[in-house]
Amino acid sequence: MPVDPCALLPVAEQAVNIATEIVRTMLPGAVTAKGDRDMATEVDYAVEHAVRDFLTGETPEIGFLGEEEGLTGAENGVMWVLDPLDGTANFTHGIPLCGVSLGLVEHDRSIAGVIDLSFLGTRYAAAEGAGATANGRPISAGPIDALEDAIVSVGDYAVGEGAEAANRVRLPLNYELATRVQRVRMLGSAAIDLVWVAEGKIDACVILTNKPWDTSAGVIIAREAGAVVADIDGSPHTTNSRATIAAAPKIFADFLDLVAKAEQDALRTA
Repeated sequence: MPVDPCALLPVAEQAVNIATEIVRTMLPGAVTAKGDRDMATEVDYAVEHAVRDFLTGETPEIGFLGEEEGLTGAENGVMWVLDPLDGTANFTHGIPLCGVSLGLVEHDRSIAGVIDLSFLGTRYAAAEGAGATANGRPISAGPIDALEDAIVSVGDYAVGEGAEAANRVRLPLNYELATRVQRVRMLGSAAIDLVWVAEGKIDACVILTNKPWDTSAGVIIAREAGAVVADIDGSPHTTNSRATIAAAPKIFADFLDLVAKAEQDALRTA
């Protein structure tokens, strides 16, 4: 049966209401190491449990993928995808660049999403075909038309297994960006990278990974705001993409070329 993302957006909003109440009122608590420099707090787990329980009750026909405890359901190709607290490292250090990210995915494509930046007082939402909003007002990607004028964010450096190889691309990428764009930022949250492209606060972002909980909500918000979102080879973005590239439409082609050049340089020198 077809999924109506507009009809499900209010359900997502209710789920995120539950999550943000926990984020705002609960201390981080014990930190659990998930790997090399990767962590989860008691807040991450509390949010995931509460949201999973709520959505299982409200939409039992839809699967659920959470960053901390994995996938249940989704036999019909439809699932909610939750990052209970995107930017956990920021959160544990008192940096307000973090938030709850809940996406709805149908057959590997994002079709709805809600991101709440609890400590910045902003909520972003979008459903396929209905546009994107910030605190209820319509938003759109910036009109910028030259890379030289662009502010660009880059996803975090890789940690854990395979980090050294992964970061071989990030280093030449930072060099290419530093020589071409106005400013480079590293915000520590894929959700913020994508919604700030959607709102025109930044002009492009490159995330050289594509974990569904990091990107599912932000991708549909950016796309509905008029940004172009693609894989590193320029193909339309899905949960199976290798990377997540988003940019204001007038600079997307040049930005993608720059990212591809950095990857090629890294492969030549590996």
